[in-house]
Amino acid sequence: MTIKNNAIAAVAISASLIMTGCHQSSNSESTLIQSTEVLEITDAALEDIVRHSYQYVAMYNVNNKFALAQGGWNTVHADTQLKDHTLTDIARPNNDTLYVFSLLDLRDDAVIIDVPAFDSSYASLMVTGYDHYVTVPISVTKNDFQVPEKVLFYTERTSGYSGEPVEGIDRSIKVDGDFVSAAFRVMPHANEPEKFTEIAEQMQGIAVVTLNEYQGKPAKPVNRTPLPAVGRTDSDIYANNFLEVMQFVLNHTTFDTNDPLDQAYLTAMKKLGLQPGKAFDQEKSIAVDGERFRAVADKVRMDMFARTQDPVFTAKHGLDLFKTKGEIDLHLLVLQSVIGPVGLPASEAVYPPVVSADGEPLNAQHDYVIKMSKDELPPAKAFWSVTLYDSENGFFIPNDHMKYSVGENAGMVLNAEGGIDIHISAEKPADVPAENWLPINRQDERLDIIMRIYDPELEAYKEYSVPNAERVTAS
Repeated sequence: MTIKNNAIAAVAISASLIMTGCHQSSNSESTLIQSTEVLEITDAALEDIVRHSYQYVAMYNVNNKFALAQGGWNTVHADTQLKDHTLTDIARPNNDTLYVFSLLDLRDDAVIIDVPAFDSSYASLMVTGYDHYVTVPISVTKNDFQVPEKVLFYTERTSGYSGEPVEGIDRSIKVDGDFVSAAFRVMPHANEPEKFTEIAEQMQGIAVVTLNEYQGKPAKPVNRTPLPAVGRTDSDIYANNFLEVMQFVLNHTTFDTNDPLDQAYLTAMKKLGLQPGKAFDQEKSIAVDGERFRAVADKVRMDMFARTQDPVFTAKHGLDLFKTKGEIDLHLLVLQSVIGPVGLPASEAVYPPVVSADGEPLNAQHDYVIKMSKDELPPAKAFWSVTLYDSENGFFIPNDHMKYSVGENAGMVLNAEGGIDIHISAEKPADVPAENWLPINRQDERLDIIMRIYDPELEAYKEYSVPNAERVTAS
């Protein structure tokens, strides 16, 4: 991603939106792949293909699901309420910031986002495409969001625009994918009602418009080419339409001839008869065993998740996730795609897991407590939280209390000494504030607990000991 600052006075823009479809199809791009051979591949080679493609599958699934939920691409949706257990489009969502999701289709025209100023301790704009490399071009950590801006996005394939200055545009950002998510995270200051209302209004002022519309020209015709289907899980794509999705990704992503991971991915796809600029034809594509692909994808997912439960591994790599191209290796790209896509780099936030004190997997058959003294609180310059999920899917635990995390925005009560005890239990202990209780359903269900530390004191974090969850005898 490259960024240009134009610093030219802003002018009024139209708030009209352009949407494209997001449905199952076999799309046609150019020359058909001419092959009817049956793929014969070893287990090791198949796992190599899965590992080199996992980031693309995960992000195709995530970005396109959000586009479907929002009614198409080149749309914007402001979530002015914290997430709850009905959200199942993404693994391990957070319950401590508000989101504004902009889903951009940059094939036929550049797209402009109207970015407001935010009166919040934390706000950022994170951009990522199907390759899952993460860029944060705008953040309070960089002293941004002080004044409104107009930000233009385009790719090397965007029709009719190649990076030239546009009057009134403050920044032009070239991205590597024709389909990207531009996600705002905003600390809502939920414990300050007036400020919360102000921030929600600022979020609702975010709008997207195409370049043609911004310049007063007729909007270009909406590209109605249907997109390949999403899956309920990433493994579903591997089983059902992996080749079709990968061909689409190849046609709408910029690859660097000098980047080894890009070239390794292209090599893996070429073995499957897939190359940039080709069109997918189900009848002429290589035959693959979808269930075998699913089994390997499940194996990779479980292997990666197990590593997140290893404190030694997370301490070593906790600052290495969600980076730009060339700054992160394949192993960690797969890891971040498994544990929860579209996260922030360590300069913005860190996500250490909270594991059990006895080394056993956390399970809803037991109750737990996480104890932190004042001196043991997370080293956050903005804020921190602790969030509970089911381990199998990474979803919030459904409960009548709508309580999924403990923190400044979802609620917490410090004790008289400035510390906190967070209880994970089927019933709230009598002497525990409701804000410090994370409800579970008493059953044989593996649990996953993630701490989030926004705008972390990185030097302090390197020495920080993440608290454990201590098992408590169930009542």
